[in-house]
Amino acid sequence: MCEEHTMEPVVEPPGAREAGRPRPSKPAEARRAVERAVAERCRAAHRPCDADALSDAVLVASELTTNALLHGGGVTDFRVDVVGHDVRVSVSDRSAEPPVVVPPTDRQGRRRPGGHGWPIVCRLACDVHVSCLPSGGKCITAVVPLF
Repeated sequence: MCEEHTMEPVVEPPGAREAGRPRPSKPAEARRAVERAVAERCRAAHRPCDADALSDAVLVASELTTNALLHGGGVTDFRVDVVGHDVRVSVSDRSAEPPVVVPPTDRQGRRRPGGHGWPIVCRLACDVHVSCLPSGGKCITAVVPLF
């Protein structure tokens, strides 16, 4: 999925926000939302959280949120769910353009800054989907193993 994109239509956006909690729209807020969701799940399951797996999930949420801000016109929705042994992070933005891998150098051979976020997401997630939203824009959902 990360090398080639298939844009799938979504009947409804992921939009269901938790009551009383604002939607994260900045990377730091997304990181805290993932940390909170995973901590709650580990507490409920009476098992310790894997610090490395949590770190991966937090980084994926941060990168997806950053990319939505830098390239997608802003975050329009954010959702984090812990399902079984995985964390599912969904970030929606205003752009219908799929993510791209940017070459590390330009045509003159000069190094470009940035361009690391999407490859990081693709490396850490076990599953990534890019979906078109009916109201415009896209939703990227990445699944990161926790255990």
